[in-house]
Amino acid sequence: MSNFIQLHFLTAFPAANLNRDDTGAPKTVMFGGATRLRISSQSLKRAWRTSEVFSEQLKKHIGIRTCRIATEAAKIMMDGGVDQKTAVKWAAEIANKLGKAKKDKDSSSLVNTETEQLVHISPEEMEKVRVLAKRLSEEKREPTEEELAIFQNKNHAVDIALFGRMLASSPKFNVEAACQVAHAIGVSASVIEDDFFTAIDDLKQEADDAGAGHLGETAFGSAVFYNYICLDFDLLVKNLDGDEPLAKKAVIALVEAALTTQNSFGSRGYALWALAEKGEFQPRSLAAAVCHPISGNNMISDAITRLETFRENLNSVYGQQTAFRKFDVTKPSGSMSELLEFVGQ
Repeated sequence: MSNFIQLHFLTAFPAANLNRDDTGAPKTVMFGGATRLRISSQSLKRAWRTSEVFSEQLKKHIGIRTCRIATEAAKIMMDGGVDQKTAVKWAAEIANKLGKAKKDKDSSSLVNTETEQLVHISPEEMEKVRVLAKRLSEEKREPTEEELAIFQNKNHAVDIALFGRMLASSPKFNVEAACQVAHAIGVSASVIEDDFFTAIDDLKQEADDAGAGHLGETAFGSAVFYNYICLDFDLLVKNLDGDEPLAKKAVIALVEAALTTQNSFGSRGYALWALAEKGEFQPRSLAAAVCHPISGNNMISDAITRLETFRENLNSVYGQQTAFRKFDVTKPSGSMSELLEFVGQ
């Protein structure tokens, strides 16, 4: 059985649109017979891996997710004196090994160096691309089949190790995600509202036109969100080629980013309550605790009580003993530093 780290936490946003659907409205889900606001796991992971907290703590261990890897190679070759058409041709060979290269009618267009799909690549793999491009520009030749083997199983990109990688063209270099992130859901029923706004043209004279320079409408909602993360620590270490110190550093950075990095409409909500668990038991979410939507004036404290009680009931029924740390801003009790030390042990 693997060693699992689970994180449960609550965040509150009085007026926000943290994750939009195709119409621009906040995403929702029907749960417990009520419509709740929702933040997709993809949105959450993107916010965390691009946060200052994550980048400052992990610096050179964060990958790049882009369709323009080979485009960078083409630019390096062009800077090295290779004409654009030739650089694009050679870079397209790299792109076709990373995925499927796009095709443009203009054979010298850099569009031909882009892949049809986003490719998540580690810093080590990106450096291999840069070194190869420089070598080709110096030797004025196209890449060999051996040189086009960019992907590697051993890497130290923590975001790939945490959230996984799927390469349809090179499945043997796929990475199974060590971290599962649930969609965050509101603990109460929510109503989507519309904000009608105007923008005034500073140079427009009132005598010319007293009206606004721009009119618009944005949907928003408010909710207290239950968030859940489950991390297989043993798999994370494996994905990082056995580098346990880096794995622990990644866990701390992820948890801190999750608790402090969410923002919309300037609301910037920190976690109000968080509970981290560690153990070899089968992981489980506490979302069922808020299946019946919470209402009333004590929504945050009621949500905390429900989640903690439900967790105790689960442990009692299933005979689980779980090491844990928590903090509660509403009391206050505990601290984030204690929780981060616990998950990083």
